[in-house]
Amino acid sequence: MFSSLQPIITKVLEDIRSTGLYKPQRVIESRQGAKVVTQGKEVINFCANNYLGLAGSDVLVDAAKKALEQYGYGLSSVRFICGTQTVHKELEQETACFLKKDAALIFGSCWEANEGLFASVLGEEDAVISDALNHASIIDGLRLCKAERHVYAHMDLKDLEEKLRATQSKRMRCIVTDGVFSMEGSIAPLSGICGLAEKYDTLVVVDDSHATGFMGAEGRGTHEYHHVEDKVDVITTTYGKALGGATGGCVAGPKELIDLLTQRARTSLFTNALPPVVAGTTLFVLRYLAEHPELRERLWGNTKYFREKMREIGFRVPDSVHPIVPVMVGEGRAAQGMAEEMLNEGIYVIGFSYPVVPQGEARIRVQISAAHTVEQIDALVAAFEKLGRKYGIV
Repeated sequence: MFSSLQPIITKVLEDIRSTGLYKPQRVIESRQGAKVVTQGKEVINFCANNYLGLAGSDVLVDAAKKALEQYGYGLSSVRFICGTQTVHKELEQETACFLKKDAALIFGSCWEANEGLFASVLGEEDAVISDALNHASIIDGLRLCKAERHVYAHMDLKDLEEKLRATQSKRMRCIVTDGVFSMEGSIAPLSGICGLAEKYDTLVVVDDSHATGFMGAEGRGTHEYHHVEDKVDVITTTYGKALGGATGGCVAGPKELIDLLTQRARTSLFTNALPPVVAGTTLFVLRYLAEHPELRERLWGNTKYFREKMREIGFRVPDSVHPIVPVMVGEGRAAQGMAEEMLNEGIYVIGFSYPVVPQGEARIRVQISAAHTVEQIDALVAAFEKLGRKYGIV
């Protein structure tokens, strides 16, 4: 009966609130975009993963309408029964081509892709070596596999090599890392990682969710950015960020691996196929990006401009080039207070503090989009300067 569970849940919720980790959902009353309406007020949105500004665009709404009319709303089936349409196969082919891999398998999300991958491929005879700050979906995916698990210090190649030396007796080793780490905007040192992988004959898996669509010369991701397309063995990524912001994910890699996942990945075999309207619209996006490099150019220009302006007024912004820009505040209450007051300034951002980030490293995470204008970024900088002075940060 719930009467016995209720006090337990109530205590857990009280603990979450007391540690400052309670996450209220701020409701958006409009389309996703550079501007959104929340609490009846229009504000400039700087906290979405909408890197290329496509999520709420008319271009994608029109593409979705066409896909909906052609393929319908849903399939009421898993892939291997009657849930695979031509659009799913076309999206897998286009994804593999875009990521420069042999083949791809689509999932309901990148979370499902990570869970399906590791549980299907790694066994008791193997070892997996994971970056300490990898995404929760990687951590949970690794919990589902039977491989021996090792964690190396964040982006520390020396510690990674020590772990590789210590696991040489294993049948197979797998290094797994985020391509871009979402709390920091830091980019994994893939050149060094791939060099060690070659030296120790190790598989390399990269979750490139915060890079696919805009990093690298043609937006293919961190493997293109670091010029290691042929050295990263497997890529997992999402369609739910730069590529339209809806849902869906994939694993891309060698054909034999994808064949195995098609047969064994439980998060594909036992869940409904990706809605065809999402598959069709994502397919459109991948083709659209090739014709519109100006989206990436605008994103990088906006990011560079914001980073330079924030440093000019005295804020501490970690070194990177990524459109995830953590503005370091230091104290948790200041980060939460500033983020709340930003809303009064017409700016929508989110503050992060301990234990989500280390003690004393509270921050407001800004996410820049190609859809933002210079005037909107100037408004953001002005709000930071005003509140930064109020809180004694600058």
